[in-house]
Amino acid sequence: MKKSLGLVAHDEKKKLLAEWCKKHSEKLSTLDLYSTGTTGKKIIEHTGLDLTRLESGPLGGDAQLGAMIAERRLDGLIFFIDGLAAMPHDVDVKALIRLATIYDVPFACNRSTANAVLELF
Repeated sequence: MKKSLGLVAHDEKKKLLAEWCKKHSEKLSTLDLYSTGTTGKKIIEHTGLDLTRLESGPLGGDAQLGAMIAERRLDGLIFFIDGLAAMPHDVDVKALIRLATIYDVPFACNRSTANAVLELF
């Protein structure tokens, strides 16, 4: 059974995540990928990877990824977080991180930890 990975990034980190995905596209292409809408669009444009785009984060995409974690349909989460910007949907972001923690899902918030999580797959 294919492993599944969620991909999401704050606005100022979307390009960085897309570049990371391009660098690791061979490995990522073997996984079922899910992403919030805007992040997913950026990844597809930059890499051509096949992924399922959910709603954008503020419109429920973070919650959709959280539900997938709670339903045990997501094996890992990579969320490039912009630690310097205030987020209007910060509560949703914290809920997603909380679910990844509770359900013991490997979670990465930057390139270094994303590299480590990808090694698990």
